Amino acid sequence: MTPDDEAASSQAWLARAKGNLSLAQGGYLIQGIFLEDLCFNTQQAAEKALKAVCVQYALDFPKTHSLVSLMDLLEAADIQIPEQVKEADILTQFAVRTRYPGWIEPVTEQEYLEALALAQAVVNWAVSLISQINDNRKS
Repeated sequence: MTPDDEAASSQAWLARAKGNLSLAQGGYLIQGIFLEDLCFNTQQAAEKALKAVCVQYALDFPKTHSLVSLMDLLEAADIQIPEQVKEADILTQFAVRTRYPGWIEPVTEQEYLEALALAQAVVNWAVSLISQINDNRKS
């Protein structure tokens, strides 16, 4: 595997997804951090997890922050997406608008916690699916 292959591997994408999820989780404890910024990281975690699944299945994906577009691409390839993962499509709103002051109402603690749970569900699903595929290949 070349360095370019490694950078484009599903494991590399999952590592980035987990990193964004960790930022979203741990940032809550830091004074002065905006919930909007933490929600941005929930969206990034979900996006990178979905892209990891695309890479695992050798699906070309567009440069997009739209979780719906990524899920549509996966479903078109007959990949079954659980309902809780599909519900994460609402995280797309945090990809751009929350990063700038005044574009949306401030995110509430409840919205943040819901976003965090959705992102965790997407990352867990992607990790499980990719692990299962890799285990089957080894058998």
